Amino acid sequence: MHIVIMGCGRVGSALAQTLEEQGHTVAVIDQDPTAFRRLGSSFSGRRVTGIGFDQDTLREAGIEDAGAFAAVSSGDNSNIIAARVAREMFGIENVAARIYDPRRAEVYQRLGIPTVATVRWTADQMLRRLLPSGAEPLWRDPTGGVQLAEVHTSTAWVGHRISRLQDETGVRVAFLTRLGEAILPSSQTVLQEGDLVHVMMRSDEIDRVEAAFAKGPEEEGGH
Repeated sequence: MHIVIMGCGRVGSALAQTLEEQGHTVAVIDQDPTAFRRLGSSFSGRRVTGIGFDQDTLREAGIEDAGAFAAVSSGDNSNIIAARVAREMFGIENVAARIYDPRRAEVYQRLGIPTVATVRWTADQMLRRLLPSGAEPLWRDPTGGVQLAEVHTSTAWVGHRISRLQDETGVRVAFLTRLGEAILPSSQTVLQEGDLVHVMMRSDEIDRVEAAFAKGPEEEGGH
């Protein structure tokens, strides 16, 4: 596949090198020609100096033959404009944009452009480990109606089966992170201390689900 990358910073250059190592052809666009030094002498792809959302620049980078486009420059606005041009003007289906502002990232996600929010995401994940509470959305469908979220789970659930957690909270457990490894649980899987629980749920039920996870299992009944 031919892939066009806008932005030759640390992320863009690493992405370009990885993709080329995997056998893809790559073109990298950057306004600063000195940025291409990050690619190293072994990189054999195209280096295109220009503005990543300019149609002529994109054509020079081979966008018309591309199967994917990544916008990873340092500017949110440039990234989203370039991603939209690639998607809407050139019909590229596989498009992703790096966005520093997570509020913008959500808006663009709903427009159908996958986004990766970087610095704020990292900070949120650190805070999540330091001050666990509530639900941390990880993914939303384009309509915003359904989401995947990591939900803080009371230690009162430790020792209980996934089936009971699902029955009492009304969610579907997508996966667990246990000792740093992601696992796909069955209904018989028993929650252990330190498990991070990732669930699929309706976005309008977050408050109810958070409360149920924080409260622990009902005293009456059970499996």
